[in-house]
Amino acid sequence: MKAFTVSKAVTALMLAGLVLLPLYSQASGNVFILTLFTRIVILALAAASLNLIMGFGGMMSFGHAAYLGIGGYAVGMLAQEGVGSGFIQFPVALAASAIYALVIGALSLRTRGVYFIMITLAFAQMAYYVASGLARYGGDDGLTVYKRSDFSGLINLGNRVQFYYLCLACLLGVLFLIWRIVNSRFGLVVQGLRSNEQRMQAIGFPAKRYQLVCFVISGMMCGLAGALLANNTDFISPAVMYWTRSGDLMVMVILGGMGTLFGPVMGAVVFLLLEEFLSQITEYWALIMGPLLLLIVLFGRGGIMGMLGRAGRG
Repeated sequence: MKAFTVSKAVTALMLAGLVLLPLYSQASGNVFILTLFTRIVILALAAASLNLIMGFGGMMSFGHAAYLGIGGYAVGMLAQEGVGSGFIQFPVALAASAIYALVIGALSLRTRGVYFIMITLAFAQMAYYVASGLARYGGDDGLTVYKRSDFSGLINLGNRVQFYYLCLACLLGVLFLIWRIVNSRFGLVVQGLRSNEQRMQAIGFPAKRYQLVCFVISGMMCGLAGALLANNTDFISPAVMYWTRSGDLMVMVILGGMGTLFGPVMGAVVFLLLEEFLSQITEYWALIMGPLLLLIVLFGRGGIMGMLGRAGRG
């Protein structure tokens, strides 16, 4: 109970900080911190979506960033063609991500281990090269989003505070949905397949069907993060889909704690704050970041949430 209380208290403090951050930003006049944490919240959403299949489902996808790019390009391409309504852009982003996840999942779930990882990576790289070849939409140079999504006056995405709270609401909504999924019969079956797929199939559960549905839901969630990311940066480029971005998302999940609800959020906050802090000190920040993350992974079994649990027991 003590360990549970420690991790729960830290999580509550983190969430309270995220909710109150715009008030601090306005009081201090520090606009940068709000911009930074808007990016953190969006990538935390993407990491949480990856955790659904990797942490709870045992599916090590190395191409998850493809859905970030697809969601972002859906917004950018529709804006380029004169469709600025968020009520159209966001559903299209979710649908496009879901369709791509369905294709990837239907093929990759036929394999296991390193083959599964390589197929998801191959599909992400394919999306990257397709986006790079879209000359009409910027190609390698990327696509500028000149006008943010319009929600008919309900919310102004041009307002930093309103946009931040929209991103935070989406993150909390996705976390709630993941919690409901994980604790449902469907989620228990998915977790059972992670532990022992042969036994679950032997008692009559169609493994591939459950895993594919979970894979598609995860892709849709990440597509939502992509749509928010395009609005946040007013720009989308093929680099968003590159394999290194998928690696960053995996690091966030592992750093925070795989298979925990708030672990990916904690991992995203720590990872991106470390990246920002170290990059201000030296241009060789990656040489410091790499060993730090390696030490945490090697000696902090279960990530940050695992360390909090052990600290509480101590």
